Formats: sequence, structure tokens, C-alpha cells
Amino acid sequence: MGNYVIRGGRVIDPAAGLDRPLDLVIEGGRLRALAEPGTVAPPDGFKVIDAAGLVVAPGFIDLHVHLREPGHEHKETIATGTGAAARGGFTTVCAMPNTDPPIDTPERVAFVYERAREAGVVRVLPIACVSRGQAGRELADLVELAAAGAFGFSDDGRPVHDSRLMRRALEYGLLTGRPVIDHCEEPALAEGASVNEGPVAGRLGLRGMPAAAEEIPVARNIALAELTGGWVHLAHLSTRGSVELVRAAKGRGVRVTAEVCPHHLTLTDRWLLGAEGNACPPVGAIPIPETLGPYDTRTKVNPPLRTWSDCLALIEAVRDGTIDVIATDHAPHHWLDKACEYGQAAFGISGLETAFGLLMSLVHAGLLDLPTLIARLTAGPGRILEQAGFQVPYTFRPGEPVDLVVLDPDATWEVRPEEFVSLGKNTPLEGVTLRGRVILTIFSGEVVFDGRQA
Repeated sequence: MGNYVIRGGRVIDPAAGLDRPLDLVIEGGRLRALAEPGTVAPPDGFKVIDAAGLVVAPGFIDLHVHLREPGHEHKETIATGTGAAARGGFTTVCAMPNTDPPIDTPERVAFVYERAREAGVVRVLPIACVSRGQAGRELADLVELAAAGAFGFSDDGRPVHDSRLMRRALEYGLLTGRPVIDHCEEPALAEGASVNEGPVAGRLGLRGMPAAAEEIPVARNIALAELTGGWVHLAHLSTRGSVELVRAAKGRGVRVTAEVCPHHLTLTDRWLLGAEGNACPPVGAIPIPETLGPYDTRTKVNPPLRTWSDCLALIEAVRDGTIDVIATDHAPHHWLDKACEYGQAAFGISGLETAFGLLMSLVHAGLLDLPTLIARLTAGPGRILEQAGFQVPYTFRPGEPVDLVVLDPDATWEVRPEEFVSLGKNTPLEGVTLRGRVILTIFSGEVVFDGRQA
């Protein structure tokens, strides 16, 4: 493991309440000291990294990614997905179980850990299925899956529609200490929908998904968590109504945590119109690129891009802590999965490598402060993992292992999907200039991404 002195950076560590210039001394993968700038002479053999004018933070943690292995290695592998994570500043990622076969047995949980040790460059924590085969009919062996190392349980894109099954899952969650993670979608309202229900859907002639399709299962899941005392984690919230339900539930002491994706904070359904959507404000935190045309399937994501009113409600929920976590829902696809008409295209955006730059658009617009943003990428998910019994670095503690990221909040760069480490090049941000860049990622004391060499 490497030995480093990282000098002069603005250290933002929300869990420790730090936001000031400091030097970090890393020895053997552990934090040896946090010191006032310029007060530490580099020991022999230590590499010095000049972080003056930059931000140093704990490594980002993503509770929701799709690494596609096993079974869909043409879309992504654990090797390429973790490489993309490192490039995006993420040092821990939680892998969803919608693989082929799905992660519904202890042996398949063990497979993900084994492949991550062999090929991964950052930490991978598997999420296991709620139901056998993600079929929604009978529970998987949740106790055994937890014992094998599953962080939580989710049927991911297949919501747990059966309320009795969801209740039982939450009760087993009490036994294991793990969350049940639900994709909140009412199938009868969402069937056949590709986009947000509203004027844009009408203009394009596409079937829309109403906000109620998300908010009904959000309300049900909260009610079941309140009934059982279990822990429900709500994936990728996208509507104002969902935020209001979660805020009220937390006020009553319900054990509910929630996440939001970068694209749901910054992009709106106006992006479906392509560049002409810029003439129909508000369009979101960044303008639509001129190269994006209407019906571009790279804008298709589930839940769909909503309205700017929804974005603002989600941003406020990030600010006040109603939403605990920002997670990418990194969903890489082969180009063929998007090379078709809009209604037939796969849902999903490849998001690990653009997350920080995209989120910084909110900071530069004055909608979010940088320490809060970093908190939702570090302390928020780190504490959730801790509550589930997983100890991963999310704060700087002398004597303990170090994961960190060095950031340049003002560096501009153009999104070029062909340069992604991820096999998934599916992003509507192609050609967009983002302001905010990951410079360096250190995992377990080793440099796993060095943007200074790019």
C-alpha cells in the first residue's frame, strides 16, 4: 500500500464536521495524521500530492449500481464498472441483483465478492433479491443471504407488488438488520409508459407515467415499515409527492431512508424534446446540448425524468436531509438496447463517470452547497451501511483505512462517452461541458484513478 502526503487541500469531511485546509498523511493505507498545512515534513519514501486549490473528501459511496455480471457482460463487467466508479470518485459501490442468474442464493452473493476481489478496483457490496428469481412470488432465503454478505434485499426494477410479501421481507429485515430496497412503481399505472405523464409526453405522443405510479407504493412501503418496525430504503425517488411522504414519515419516526439520482436532480422531461426543449424553460440545471434530438433514447430512464418543480423539491430534500443519499443508478447498456424506437428502448443512464460534474451544476447555480453534496455522497450512505453492519471508510479517522477523492470543483470538461471506462456509453450528456471534475481517487491507500495523467 502506498504512502502519501496530500498537501494543502480544502478537506471536506461532513461526518467529522471538517471544512478547512489540512494536510493528510497516509501510511500503509491508513490515515496517520491530519495536520495544519505545511507543518508535516514528508517522511522518506512518501509521495507528495499537491492539492492546493482542490477539495479532498472521503471516497464517494454509491448504494445503487448495476454491474451486470454475471450474465450481461456485454453491457458491463465488475472490472469495467468498478473502473468507471473509480473515475467518478466512488470507492464503494453496491451492486443490484438483476443479473442472469439473479443474486438470490448465498453462492451467487459469494460469486460477486470473488469477482470483485479478482477484477474490481474498488469495494463492491452485493445486494440480494427479495424474492426467488425476482419473480415476486416467494421470499428468497433472506437470513442466509444476509449471512453470506448481502448489504440489503431488492428486486430492483421489479417492484415488490405483493404487500404481504413486502411485509414479510420487512420482518425478515428486522432479523438481519438489513434494509429492503424497493423500486417504487405501481405496475398498473406504469405499464407501457416511457416518460413522465404531462405536456411533453402529449406533444411527443408517448405514454406517460404519472407521479402517482411512484407515490402509491411509496405510501404503501411507509405504511408497512410503520406496521412492522422494519427498515425500508426507497430507491431513486423522482417526485415532489414522494418527498412529502418521506418527510412526514421521518417526522413520525418511521424507519425509512431514501435516495435520489443525479439525473433526477438536474434534468427534466424537456430533454425528451432535444435541443428545441431549451425554448421551453425551465429545462433543469444545465442546458440541453444542441446535438440532442427529440426522441433520443438516451433520455429514457425509470423512473422517468420529471419536471423542474419535482427537481426543486428533490433538491430541497437533499438539503434538509429528508433524502439521505445521492446514488447514480448506473445502468449501462449495449448500444443496440438504445438503437430503436423510444417505447422499445431499455431504461437507464450510464452515470458513474458524470455524477460529480453533473451534481456540481447545482452547486454552481447556488441550489446546493458543496459540503451538503459531499455529505450525501459520503456520510449519508456510509451511515446506512454502518447501520446494516458494514464498516467502510466514509470519514477521516487517524489510524483507520483511507478511501479518498481529490476534486476540482471548477475544472471544465466535455462529456465524451467514447472515453468512458464503462462499457455503457448511454448518456444524454454527450457533448455537454460540465464544471467539476474528479482528479484523483485513492482506495485502501492505493491510487486507482489519476486524472492528472489524462
